[in-house]
Amino acid sequence: MHLLGYVLICSPLFIGLQCQGLPPKVKKCHYGDGKCLVESANALLKNFPKGIPEINLRPIDVVPVKDWLLVNDSRVGGAWYNFELLNQLNYGFENTTITEIRGFDRDPTSSKIEIHGTIPRLVYKGDYQAKGRMLWFVEINSHGTSNSDFLNFKFDITLKVRTEYRNNKRYIKIYELVPNIRLDRWIMWLDDFFPENFDLTLAINNLFNRNWVEFWNELEPGILRLFETVFRSLVEDTFDSVPYDDLFLPDDEN
Repeated sequence: MHLLGYVLICSPLFIGLQCQGLPPKVKKCHYGDGKCLVESANALLKNFPKGIPEINLRPIDVVPVKDWLLVNDSRVGGAWYNFELLNQLNYGFENTTITEIRGFDRDPTSSKIEIHGTIPRLVYKGDYQAKGRMLWFVEINSHGTSNSDFLNFKFDITLKVRTEYRNNKRYIKIYELVPNIRLDRWIMWLDDFFPENFDLTLAINNLFNRNWVEFWNELEPGILRLFETVFRSLVEDTFDSVPYDDLFLPDDEN
């Protein structure tokens, strides 16, 4: 295994993780060696789903997600809707398969960095809060537990970086991260959407799940912004603390 795979997949998930005292199995690759990066990243995912306590690497099988206001309509007119996700936990990153990595050249600014992967099932569980008005007379003021199930979740992440020098060492800073997401199915359940009427709650959930593609298309910009924050957290803090050139082997070393 190599150090950059460790950075990409494991260590950056959480703030405050330091990269001293790496496990003996972690080894480096040459600049731009995409095949090595893919193999090592997948081995790390398989071998360390519960993290590495010795270096304060927390588990990647349960990942906290920041609170997120997914829909925020203006409260005017006969119909408006606000929907917020709270206390969310993500399950499934440990089952990620990285399929391709591009970039990470000697000059990291010379080309885009791309990371491609798939997750068979990605689950978000937590709380939600919804407020709004439908059809001029149906008031919504509900909160409860939520469950989102993304099936065959495929992602591409494109990074643009700049370099900065500290103590004569090169570090990279992300100035743009663009995620692209595709999936086969989105299943959602919102408990107590109409607290006094389970039949209406069931009807709303069924309506969503029958028409999930339309809902996805409408909500996709907000969902992508949320995943931008998730994916950025996967790499940003470690890139800030680990010198870029320390991630790779010298050209004359195997």
